Amino acid sequence: MMTDIEIAQSVKMKPITEIAETAGVDSKYLEQYGNYKAKIDLSLLNEGSKKDGKLVLVTAITPTPAGEGKTTTTIGLADGLKRIGKNVMVALREPSLGPVFGVKGGAAGGGYAQVVPMEDINLHFTGDFHAIGAANNLLAAMLDNHIYQGNSLNIDPRRITWKRCVDMNDRQLRFVTDGLGGRVNGVPREDGYDITVASEIMAVLCLATSITDLKERLSRIIVGYTYDEKPVTAGQLNAAGAMTALLKDALKPNLVQTLEGTPAFVHGGPFANIAHGCNSVMATKLAMKLGDYAITEAGFGADLGAEKFLDIKCRYAGLAPSAVVIVATIRALKMHGGVPKTELSGENLEALEKGIPNLLRHVSNIKNVYKLPSVVAVNRFPTDTDAEVNLIIEKCKELGVNVILSNVWAEGGKGGEELAKEVVNLCEQPNDFTFSYALEGSIEDKIEAVVKKIYGGDEISVLPAAKKQIAALEAMGYANLPVCMAKTQYSFSDDPSKLGAPENFTVTIKNVKISAGAGFIVVLTGDIMTMPGLPKIPAAEKIDVDENGKISGLF
Repeated sequence: MMTDIEIAQSVKMKPITEIAETAGVDSKYLEQYGNYKAKIDLSLLNEGSKKDGKLVLVTAITPTPAGEGKTTTTIGLADGLKRIGKNVMVALREPSLGPVFGVKGGAAGGGYAQVVPMEDINLHFTGDFHAIGAANNLLAAMLDNHIYQGNSLNIDPRRITWKRCVDMNDRQLRFVTDGLGGRVNGVPREDGYDITVASEIMAVLCLATSITDLKERLSRIIVGYTYDEKPVTAGQLNAAGAMTALLKDALKPNLVQTLEGTPAFVHGGPFANIAHGCNSVMATKLAMKLGDYAITEAGFGADLGAEKFLDIKCRYAGLAPSAVVIVATIRALKMHGGVPKTELSGENLEALEKGIPNLLRHVSNIKNVYKLPSVVAVNRFPTDTDAEVNLIIEKCKELGVNVILSNVWAEGGKGGEELAKEVVNLCEQPNDFTFSYALEGSIEDKIEAVVKKIYGGDEISVLPAAKKQIAALEAMGYANLPVCMAKTQYSFSDDPSKLGAPENFTVTIKNVKISAGAGFIVVLTGDIMTMPGLPKIPAAEKIDVDENGKISGLF
């Protein structure tokens, strides 16, 4: 069997000029990066009068090591829509180098449902992440330089919140002491690094709606506090203009293609368990402007990515989705039912019955909390039995939601046609899209709403440090911002070992901090890492290049 990269390399790509033509993008808006990728000039958003296309979100059950195939389904669904004659665009996140070389491998889909050139997308691509890292680290350098040069803003070095970043999993950099080596070499202090995708600048770039908006958001970023506890911003350090200069091209969406020549935007990539986990607002809006259907995805399970897509991104960007696809695999649901990864191939209706409540809670949230029409897409594996498939169909029918078998990994768009037809039907249904909480009210009210309505928890327990932080943020006037929950992706609760659909649990709120530029309050639960480490055998060990420059081992 061919690997993902071998499949991608076996398909002849079309020139990006041809893909742009398919998408209805005039060559004057196209900024080519070689033959197969390009950036789109932002002025295109203001041209023409075509009605915006329908927005379809692809999300999933709570992830397990068995895998779900969300990106693969997103791409296969778009190819399926194209095959049934629809004008469709895809909008995806860019992969981070850290996970590419770590555990996860690439993030450009899989099998015959991929975006290409997958090697470029998984590696440096068009340099967006490098630009974000450079802007992040420029701000860090200007902050430390300000303190060294006399500290006229009265910044307390012990209360600096801004970290440097690097787009690599590097546990050595989580906690560092820097500024050592005498007076001329900086001011000694404890510090640390984040991975680039966890930088607030990534979230800012993905929520910005123009260069002006980007600059305003960057200037609002809080980098630390003064000795008398007043916030200090990037604007006060006069850094926003230079940061915007580094990011002006990164703000433009990247156009690529699927293996079947469907136009795709791959742009931005904030983590979904730290930030809001969606591709950029600019890419989504362009996809809706150009296509009659815009297919996008949000990171991790629906309790994380979809919740943030709907409560943060849609709220800020004024987007209203027409339908939601919830991806599941029978293998993953059996893991939620307590079966170890090594024993997933045999039929096990009892474990499946135990694991299905995880899927049903996600489906119920989309239907009953957000009031959106949805379909369950089951990524079929050869080991899945008819009895197992029928059990899922039966349980979802009780909630009034259809189940479609998806075979896009093996068949590409052909394996997504049935799902495409169901999505077209759902998009014609009226919906009463509603957020899971209102912006009015206290920060604790909003946290509690997410925990009770979306996670199925009983209550929240706010630790004293977090209580103090909430009080300070409300005093600074930030009470009416949405909340961005930083939580384990492996459970509805804040305990990764609680699989399925746990009940009678309390979510402990450890820390609450402000992302004033992005425009949300980050609520930390459990042990959330902003700088991952590499595993015992990193994926990087298997990646190689031959004498002709052909890459192998990249997933």
